[in-house]
Amino acid sequence: MPVPVPQLGAFDYVPETKVNLDWADLVTVDLGLYSTPEGKKQLAQTLINAIRNEGFFYVKNFNISQERVNHQFALGKQFYELPLEEKEKYTPEGLDQGRFNGYIPAGRRIINPATGLRDNIEMYNIPKFNGNFPHEHPELIKKNLPEIEEFARALHTEVLDPLFVLLAIALELPEDYLTKIHRYPRKSEDHLRYMKYSKYSLEENKTLDNWGYGHTDLGSFTLLFRQPVAALQIRSHLNNEWKWVKPQDATLTVNACDALQFLTAGYVKSTIHRVTVPPLDQQHVDRLGLLYFSRPHNDIPLATIQESPVLQREGFTKNEFEISGNPVPTMEEWTFAKQKWQRTKGYHGDAKYRNAVILPGFAEKPYV
Repeated sequence: MPVPVPQLGAFDYVPETKVNLDWADLVTVDLGLYSTPEGKKQLAQTLINAIRNEGFFYVKNFNISQERVNHQFALGKQFYELPLEEKEKYTPEGLDQGRFNGYIPAGRRIINPATGLRDNIEMYNIPKFNGNFPHEHPELIKKNLPEIEEFARALHTEVLDPLFVLLAIALELPEDYLTKIHRYPRKSEDHLRYMKYSKYSLEENKTLDNWGYGHTDLGSFTLLFRQPVAALQIRSHLNNEWKWVKPQDATLTVNACDALQFLTAGYVKSTIHRVTVPPLDQQHVDRLGLLYFSRPHNDIPLATIQESPVLQREGFTKNEFEISGNPVPTMEEWTFAKQKWQRTKGYHGDAKYRNAVILPGFAEKPYV
């Protein structure tokens, strides 16, 4: 049963853009159909088509009320209203070594080399509540931890577990094959994130192509709750064209990530995406994001799943590490190698950092 919700005041979403953008045509996975074998089979096909064609998809009817989502946005908003000195108390040691739980301040990368303009992106990452991670937070977060924990756990039971079951069905694996390597009590680097993109001036935006670089996420699935500032773009697997992602009421936007690409030898592709300059009628507001990042257990090797008849039939039997003959990393090794690369080199636009080797056997690609 959900814990009582403290009063934080209403969270007001900004109006959606009136600009006619080139929106991506994404499918919706309706978990209202999940309760029957026929519904699961239908959803499994919908899911695998979505992540192989576009990589992003919507999820609806996931049994978490909009009130609870709104409350998480209100928490994120109030967190970013705290003084910078208070937030910086929770910046992790070893940030440049790949550590990421806690507060990550803005201004860590230059997004316009010509002017020296730096990013305006702040993040606050809250790890699992399973005894593997310390939970040191400002008072605002601390007094709301029971509800934050309930929310994070609900995302596992109501969204992620069903998605992993559907993907296992699509791969002709036992239904619990993927849920077994994504159990909440086991140590993994899952985290809930409040993320703020502070606005730039109109003059600064005119000098920018994007607020963020093209990239892939490093885990299994990323869950993004609806917020109406249009800025997210994805690169289609079908034609490599960049398309805008339209906010949809009462949905989550979900994308597949690196771990699933490795586990399926590329049958499931990690989705390339970026955050770009919003349309003109939304450039005067900040963009607040609420996300959850799912990852396999830290000790899971990212080797191709050999038990899948689908992967065997289709010839997806070796991933980049296995083809190269280099050691296959565990999820933990991959997490901290890629995070370290991002923090030190990957957030820079310099061409010399493209095609950089993150681990032997895998070079990051230029996603432009």
